Amino acid sequence: MDLPNFFLADMPSSETLTPGTLTDACLTLKRNRRLYLEERTTASLIRTLANVAEHWTYPDYPIRQYTLQKGPEITGFPAAILEKGLLDFMKEISEENLQALVEQDLGHLRRLDEPCANESDRSGQRMSMAVGPELMLHITGGVLPNGVFTNIILGILAKSSQLVKCASNATFLPRMFAHSIYDTDPKLGACLEIAAWSGGDKELEEAVYAETDLVTAMGADKTVSHIRQDLPERIRFLSFGHKVSVGYISKGALQGFGVRALLNKAVDDIVAWNQLGCLSPHVIYVEQNPELPPIQFAERLAEHLKKRECEQPRGPLSPSQAAVITTRRSFYDIRAAHVPGTVCWKSEGSTDWTVVFEEDPLFQLSCLNRFIYVKSVENISGSIGGLEKVHGSVSTVGLAASPTESPEMVKTFARWGVTRICPLGSMQKPSLSWRHDGRPALSDLVTWSDWEI
Repeated sequence: MDLPNFFLADMPSSETLTPGTLTDACLTLKRNRRLYLEERTTASLIRTLANVAEHWTYPDYPIRQYTLQKGPEITGFPAAILEKGLLDFMKEISEENLQALVEQDLGHLRRLDEPCANESDRSGQRMSMAVGPELMLHITGGVLPNGVFTNIILGILAKSSQLVKCASNATFLPRMFAHSIYDTDPKLGACLEIAAWSGGDKELEEAVYAETDLVTAMGADKTVSHIRQDLPERIRFLSFGHKVSVGYISKGALQGFGVRALLNKAVDDIVAWNQLGCLSPHVIYVEQNPELPPIQFAERLAEHLKKRECEQPRGPLSPSQAAVITTRRSFYDIRAAHVPGTVCWKSEGSTDWTVVFEEDPLFQLSCLNRFIYVKSVENISGSIGGLEKVHGSVSTVGLAASPTESPEMVKTFARWGVTRICPLGSMQKPSLSWRHDGRPALSDLVTWSDWEI
């Protein structure tokens, strides 16, 4: 399959991106928005997006086939990991879920089409309309595509033209998604641009900023801070910095669930996208219990990771990534020999998976790529104490608890600052209506016009 050069990122690497090229692209995007997007109904956009996602679920869809054929070499994700991650995301993009997102965030399905009123509006004798930016710029970060795909979907719902700025080595999956939109609806695809350039190129960035109304940015805190400093004051800025996530397993979960099922759920979260996303667990906290003590849970988790490696191989790493894991393993091998309550299980002859058990509940950053800590705690207070050094940076807790335990645990985590608590096993599969970092996804993008009647 030969993909046409619809987007700047499709052009050969020998082509030089200039400020003039980007200015022209932005002006074209805004013109296309006026012609093809501004007057589209939300219902029609929802149908189109649902059709795009459905196409990705067809094994014979050419863009899916091309992605799975070329993707492993380009992205580093094995085909099985790539396919499962993409399918899990696309299955969430249904008409029902898209409608629920709009109604949740804006209060009315037609809020982006015309002034309208829900019950609270009528009692205040007003109608309201939400309006998306004319042009938004998405500055992407990391290797996972889900955040980029979601931003594109939100931008389409907001009826905004969009320029997606990728890192030079991370354009492939955003390009494939953009091509699938163009393939389904060329006029809608013409309101979207994918490009790549090195961060910090002032001339290129100033050319884009001159035409942009809103910027979203995902990445390291330092990168996000630099972007914020460089933006003109008139541009709205939405940032998503570095976050970490953990799992938590209560006593009640180990009594009420099948242990095998619980272990498989934990492995699902570790293996999804090879643990490289902000929603992947670094640590799994396990409450002390007589049914399955935390150290035995860690040992059995290692057995399940070994089995999963045969079914869904992690794939090769760069020498530097492998060296980080090898060094960390050596540290824990030495520590285990001298510190009671520390054990390290690992794949033989490779860095494919690693489980480190510690009785110390202090949070540790994993080196990822299926390297997981299991920590023993007496109760939820022990985990929160261990997490204190990352207070404010915990995105998701994957929770396994009994129905009687869950409500109080959720309240405790929420009051401490966790913005998403989900079932263990679904950490990398947030719902479309998830409030990223505790903020409403769609209503963050729009401005409101109230009509008092």
